[in-house]
Order: sequence, then C-alpha cells, then structure tokens
Amino acid sequence: MTFKAVFISIFIGTSLIVAALVINAKRPAGDTMGPTPELVRATGKCAECHSHETSAVVHQFERSKHATSNVNCLDCHRALEGQEPLDHRGFTIAKKVTAKNCAECHATEYNQFLRSRHAAPAWAAVHGDKHFTPEQIAHAESFHKGMVSRPPNALAIAEGPAAFDKGCDGCHSVGKPNLDGSIGTCTACHSRHSTSIALAREPQTCGQCHMGPDHSQIEIYTESKHGVLFHAQKASFNMSADPKKLSTRDMSVPTCATCHMSGLEGMKVTHDTTDRLSYFLYAAVSDKRPNFAQGQEEMKETCLKCHTKPPVDEYYRQAEEVLVHVNEKVVEAQAIMKSLRDEGLLTPEPFDEPIEFLEFDYWHYWGRTAKHGAFMGGADFVQWHGNYELLAKLAELKEMARAIRTEHALANKES
Repeated sequence: MTFKAVFISIFIGTSLIVAALVINAKRPAGDTMGPTPELVRATGKCAECHSHETSAVVHQFERSKHATSNVNCLDCHRALEGQEPLDHRGFTIAKKVTAKNCAECHATEYNQFLRSRHAAPAWAAVHGDKHFTPEQIAHAESFHKGMVSRPPNALAIAEGPAAFDKGCDGCHSVGKPNLDGSIGTCTACHSRHSTSIALAREPQTCGQCHMGPDHSQIEIYTESKHGVLFHAQKASFNMSADPKKLSTRDMSVPTCATCHMSGLEGMKVTHDTTDRLSYFLYAAVSDKRPNFAQGQEEMKETCLKCHTKPPVDEYYRQAEEVLVHVNEKVVEAQAIMKSLRDEGLLTPEPFDEPIEFLEFDYWHYWGRTAKHGAFMGGADFVQWHGNYELLAKLAELKEMARAIRTEHALANKES
C-alpha cells in the first residue's frame, strides 16, 4: 500500500470516529449514561436462586450503579454488629438490612441524614420518643429541639392501630429506629436493589409522602412552572448525573432534590433536607429557623442558576408576606379555641369535639397549603386551596364557638 493510500485510510477512519463522537454527543443523555445494552449480568450463588424466585430484584440490581461498581449482594446483606443474623442457604446474612449497612460505604450521607427531619423527628412525630435511646434523642434534639422528646401523636392514637401501622408508618418509618442502633432506611428514596440516584431525583419519589392536604408539595410542584417544564423536558435530562458534579447541562429544570439536596454547579451536596430551609412552614405559626439566613442564602443560590437576583428577592418577599398573613389568621383561630377552653366549654380530651377537628384542619391543611404554595410557586394553592379556605373556615369556626356558648348558657339557665 502506498503512502498516499495509507494517509487516505487514516484520514477516513479518523473522520468516521469524529463524526460518531459528534453524533453521540447530540444523543439524549439517557441514551448514553446508563449501562450498555449487554448490561451487567448478576452471577454467583445468589443469582442462581433469585433469578428464578425473585427475578425482578436481580434485573434491578444488574442495572444499578452498585453492579457496575462491582458491589455484590453480600456486601450489602451481610450481618453487622447489632443485627439479627439469618442462616440463608449456606450464607449468614442480616435478617433486616438497614441504614447501617448503607453507612458502611456512605457514612457522610448517613450522618447528614441523621441531622434531618427525615430521621428521628419523622418517627417521633407519630410514635413519640419511646423507641429511641437517650443518645439518639439528644443528637436529634440538638438540630430539632422539641421534635423527638414528645408523647405519641394524639390524633394517630385516636384513629387506631390500623391507621398507625398501614397509614402513618408508611411514610414516617423513614426515621424509624432500628435494633442495630441506626435510624431509618435509605431505600425509601433510593429503592432497594436499583439503589438509584435517578429515582431519588424524581418528584414522584418525594411525592410518595409529600402529598395530600396536610403537605401537598407534589401537587404544588406539578402545578408550578418547574413541574410543567420538568415533565416536558425530562427525556433530555441526565437524571443519573453524579450529585457532586451535577450541572444545569445535566438538568436545566429543578426537581425537589435539586433545590433541597443537590450539589448543583459547585454547591455542597446534602442529605439533610432542612439545610436550605428558612422557615418552619409545617408549624401552625411559622417562625424563622435557627439557620434562617444561611438556609435562605443557600436556597437562593440554587434559584440564581436560572433567575437573576431581583426576581428571586421579590419572590421571597411575596412568599414571606403570605406567611405573615397566614400566621395572623391562625393566631386568631387559636385565640378562639383558647377562650373556649379558658371558659371551660371544651373537654380536656383532644379530638373528641367537632370544633377541634376544624381548628386542626385550619392550620394543618389550609394554613400549610397556602404557605407551601407561596414558597413553591403554586398560585392556586395560595388562594383557592389556602386563603379562601382560611377565610371560609374562620367564619365557620366563629359560628361554632358562638353555638357552643349559646348551648352552654341555655343549659345553665335551665339548671
């Protein structure tokens, strides 16, 4: 072959490679970032049985980051100190895999999680502090004072054990204390065998719990411009991007995780979902959090990846104005209830009189909804599902209070 022919062959080959790289760069990230079509095949003793008995979990694992990183089944399932061992077909494994197993490799993420309301405060909100050690209570209360050292939830008790077990615990077990001394479960967000970052970034993953009248974040997000854009453009996003290297090129529209957790373009990654919050929006009357200034600054830093400073500051000003007005309405409702109790017109037992349910719904449903809507871009939730209900129910609350006083006066007159 002549020099000219060799040169032409090299030139053509190089051109084809460059063309292939250019074409590949223009493909959606979802086509290029995942496992190869051949995938990673699970092998070994575990796969021999589970590919027949519980085949889906094997295929989930095959597609996971753990599989491509050569993590095997026993790495996660082996029994650690404090865990009940189980003799399983020649292997000794943990009878229950917990956050302690995940923390063997992901200690930083687990320790951040322990500081969050997803940890001990989530379980204590229903069950109180009876399942925690004094050390666990002290650690959680150093970040969330008064949220763990508390009695069981009176409403949950009134609803009965079935609601407790199948309802409340379905979400609040994310912070359940485990027998091995750890708290919670990572699989609530990442799934068990998929161990997926992409899944944790999905709004619907958060929406498993953050939904409904008492904390309607997923409904608000879906209504918001963020939600509309995400569902329209999701196919082009790299949902599996490394959280520490995540850029707006990977995801140009935020999900829940983007704003509350992700290390977008140099921001720190956190598994403490309260880091970037500035107010206690869940509370009846919302005050500033101890880390108010830092939390708001860090959340605004996320906003500034897409928006300029003036609209971001104006957005917060309007949201805080909604919060102030909702607080005023809730304080008025609380004053009505306090006056009835001071006059001895209500029983000391919680949730045994209709007006108590109305007052609870007043702040727990409509007050929260208005505040969350204001901070998350849900206009309809600020107004029709929030402030309108607050206006209407305050009138109903006043009328019920008047009726209670009238009935009491007539009973005293007759006696």
